[in-house]
Amino acid sequence: MTKQNDSTNPEDMTLTNRQGHPITNNQNLRTVGNRGPATLENYDFLEKLSHFDRERIPERVVHARGAGAHGYFETYGVVGDEPISNYTRAKVFQDKGKQTPVFVRFSTVIHGGHSPETLRDPRGFAVKFYTEDGNWDLVGNNLKIFFIRDAIKFPDMIHAFKPDPITNIQSVERFFDFCASSPETFHMVTLVYSPWGIPANYRMMQGSGVNTYKWVNSEGKAVLVKYHWEPLQGIKNLTQKEAEEIQKDNFNHATQDLYDAIERGEYPEWELYVQIMEDGPHPELDFDPLDDTKLWPNDQFPWHLVGKMVLNKNPEDYFAEVEQATFGTGVLVDGLDFSDDKMLQGRTFSYSDTQRHRVGANYLQLPINAPKKHVATNQSGGQMMYKRDLAPGQNPHVNYEPSMLNGLKEATQSGKEYTPYVEGNLVRESIDRQSNTKQAGETYRNFEQWERDELLANLIRDLSACHIDIQNAMVALAEEADEEYGRLLKEGLQKAQSDANASKPLGNTKGDKAPQDAINKGHEAEPY
Repeated sequence: MTKQNDSTNPEDMTLTNRQGHPITNNQNLRTVGNRGPATLENYDFLEKLSHFDRERIPERVVHARGAGAHGYFETYGVVGDEPISNYTRAKVFQDKGKQTPVFVRFSTVIHGGHSPETLRDPRGFAVKFYTEDGNWDLVGNNLKIFFIRDAIKFPDMIHAFKPDPITNIQSVERFFDFCASSPETFHMVTLVYSPWGIPANYRMMQGSGVNTYKWVNSEGKAVLVKYHWEPLQGIKNLTQKEAEEIQKDNFNHATQDLYDAIERGEYPEWELYVQIMEDGPHPELDFDPLDDTKLWPNDQFPWHLVGKMVLNKNPEDYFAEVEQATFGTGVLVDGLDFSDDKMLQGRTFSYSDTQRHRVGANYLQLPINAPKKHVATNQSGGQMMYKRDLAPGQNPHVNYEPSMLNGLKEATQSGKEYTPYVEGNLVRESIDRQSNTKQAGETYRNFEQWERDELLANLIRDLSACHIDIQNAMVALAEEADEEYGRLLKEGLQKAQSDANASKPLGNTKGDKAPQDAINKGHEAEPY
């Protein structure tokens, strides 16, 4: 344990309550005699227990299990051989060598706050940049695509992947029922069921913004952009068997790995790359660039190195920093903009709305979430507000705008605003050029042989427990993606035993046998 905050004044180390009152006895209630009963005026006890009862805030519906660290981002100031200002006026990317403080939260997605970090699941990769223009949140995952392309399907997807509402146990049949009924998920299923679905730890995994964003330069010209984090520690993934062996010894292994590495001074680093595409529908492509289920081929849209991130400081308090850290895809600064990506549009509402529910209306006043620059707003009130965001010399009586009585004024536009032309009928339709399985086939063929073997073994094991209609639908998608992929999956399912229980975590080898194993291996004992 690291010793911190040595004090030369003994009074500084005196235990107090939240009112600042010194606590002289933290071992015993005030009672009538040493056996009780207790008295109602136990103020210190009541304060201690009532706070303890409220030590947890609502858990994130997704990304509940997480770890975090502080660090900095250093910009390289260029895109290839060009100044980055040709593409974006965002100050965070200008001036080679400039460093911006960051806080990063890594996470697993589906399961609860203390679930094993070895489960087959995407990993969250969220970065908060404390820029000179205010905060920028780049909220993404370790994998570069997603299951769906339309935000209206997100609650259904998460419901299907979460534990069954009756048994409270994750079910592979529920997972595959949704995926087989939503063909656009097949590329992501191929990645998640391969070794890429279980990164070895947080330090040795990639990150991606997943969504398509825009960069805007000072002339108001915009381009589409994708973000990619590449770990300088290298990339390592686990097989299902390797993950289960690790879980037997430590289900917090990834959190511990990150913390211990930083404590040792082995600061993890990632370089940030971007792919850039001219704004527009790009009818020459066989996919839509705004489709989150698709990769942008790097032979057509090369990766450009733009900066490096270093994590060099562990949190001082997990709850205050990691648990209460909030992120949102709508948190952009000047020079960065939204695309029409339907998932991005939906997330931009959902994320900040979640934080107001989970942490409170004034979550942005917490130190971990507050910008490093001065804040001045006309917003006030709400639970746990502890200050007004006043500007120096501002008339405190004026909490509105416009005003001639020394209230806040609008900022000056730093560059020409990007004003894309938009027209069309309001419809509820899927995007064109869906191509649901082509890239899944390409990914399968790009896997090394051991990765293909692991993918098929994991799929066969779980799909064998599912309804035959689900099996047939998944085989059809695999056949469409790649002949070998579909044939081997079909043959494997035909040979697999069909008596498996679907109530188990994704990819788990013996989860359905565990209840009976516990009975068989349990040691009898007499009552005491």
